[in-house]
Amino acid sequence: MADIKLIAVDMDGTFLDDRKNYNRARFAEQYAELKARGIRFVVASGNQYYQLRTFFPEIAHEIAFVAENGAYIIEAGEDRFVGEFPHDDVEKIIDTLARGNYPELNYVLCGYHSAWYFSSTPAAYIEKMRRYCYRLQPVERLDAIHDRLFKFALNLPDEYVPILMADIERHHAGVATAVTSGHGSVDLIIPGLHKAHGLALLQQRWGITHQQVLAFGDGGNDLEMLSQAGFGYAMANAPERVKAAAKYLAPSNNQEGVLHVIQQLLEGRPPFD
Repeated sequence: MADIKLIAVDMDGTFLDDRKNYNRARFAEQYAELKARGIRFVVASGNQYYQLRTFFPEIAHEIAFVAENGAYIIEAGEDRFVGEFPHDDVEKIIDTLARGNYPELNYVLCGYHSAWYFSSTPAAYIEKMRRYCYRLQPVERLDAIHDRLFKFALNLPDEYVPILMADIERHHAGVATAVTSGHGSVDLIIPGLHKAHGLALLQQRWGITHQQVLAFGDGGNDLEMLSQAGFGYAMANAPERVKAAAKYLAPSNNQEGVLHVIQQLLEGRPPFD
């Protein structure tokens, strides 16, 4: 029987349905069983920790979060890892974004204390981002931010995403990595500080091997995590390149795909028999 010790879930498009909700009663029953069996539950998302924990008010104090695509890791309410871009690199990336030909590009800077946006950013975009960043503050200039910045969260029309990603690779290789989660969303992260890195750090703390990990995802920012996990599941609604990186396929996020597979695990059904 598969010896699963850790379950890691992406949120948007994976654990959450398209209405940004999940079957709380069903999961509560499953989580109680997982906890009784000593199986860890980890939320692994590109979103802000302060937003993610609101989805799990009853258990946020005892589970772990690999937030901001791996730049910020929290275990049972305690910080375990906080990444940081050097200030000079942040300035250079902002310069590239300002000079590039990316119509309708908007972004926020994500940090330990808050996410930040420049006052010139369109109000409609900021309103959208408040759904993902529960701490979000305006600034006039970069030097007014006194925080540890570890991610750029960008949004632009889909057709310009490959151009931007290529420019980041060309001008900032080794400094920033561009990952996409679809729908024009691109995160610039510190190289190597992806979800798989965050999970590996927690696994080391807990004595858990990759083969003992069950992970779920649907986006480009899940690729490393799905490849690393012994049981990596792409959602049915994921693009083909994500499905190709995973060993298994789960039903879609709107069909409670994650909970369906967790139930298979709890009942010892294939591939967990």
